[in-house]
Amino acid sequence: MMNRINRLFGEGGHGLLSIYFCAGYPSADNTVEVIKTLANSGVDMVEIGIPFSDPMADGEVIQNAATIALRNGMGMKRLFSQLADIREEVEIPLVLMGYLNPIMRYGFEEFCKSCQECGIDGCIIPDLPFADYMGQYRDIAEKYGIKIIMLITPETSDERIRLIDSNTDGFIYMVSSASTTGAQQVFGEGNIDYFRRIGKLGLRNPRMVGFGISNEATFRAACDNASGGIIGSKFVSLLGESGDPQKAIDTLKKLIGR
Repeated sequence: MMNRINRLFGEGGHGLLSIYFCAGYPSADNTVEVIKTLANSGVDMVEIGIPFSDPMADGEVIQNAATIALRNGMGMKRLFSQLADIREEVEIPLVLMGYLNPIMRYGFEEFCKSCQECGIDGCIIPDLPFADYMGQYRDIAEKYGIKIIMLITPETSDERIRLIDSNTDGFIYMVSSASTTGAQQVFGEGNIDYFRRIGKLGLRNPRMVGFGISNEATFRAACDNASGGIIGSKFVSLLGESGDPQKAIDTLKKLIGR
């Protein structure tokens, strides 16, 4: 069966909305409810965050959510048990996002196997060096049909981006700026120049823009320069405020004009 990520982008996916949330936040057992609500609300892809005590790429909002999720008892085994039957109810691509430390503690191959059993399509590991992916992890991930999504930033060289593009499959995660996650009001000229520079490389993989998308201006800029946008911090803060995934996604969709 074709991987759902490939299918989504293969259908000429444009203006796509991907939502990140942290499993176990604001409550321990709302993982499935959040995913189902997002899928039923027209979200194209969902990133499920695995909470970690030292999430170095994340800003205050997601760090805080991860701390609460860990306090709520969320861990890898619990998450996979919650996701066991998710494919009976949800069709859209699901991606796990987590740091290498908890994944290695679980065991990388065991992790990929558990992902396959639950119907997870891909994984984003922000602190996995590309060379390590190529040397140690790529073959295992491919064996289980799990797409490892690599991140690029404004500092990533064209040569490195081409290397990532030719050795991965799914999509490329374009980090909008060289900072941590968090909502921004507008993307500056520097951000837009970076998006355009990547656009001119003629990459074979589709691209999604993440970090800093919180309103119509930033979401539109992402859609104009890539296949769509990934929203994390803004959704996580709305979910934390209301405790209600439906309210949170309805409010977010209004904010981004979708």
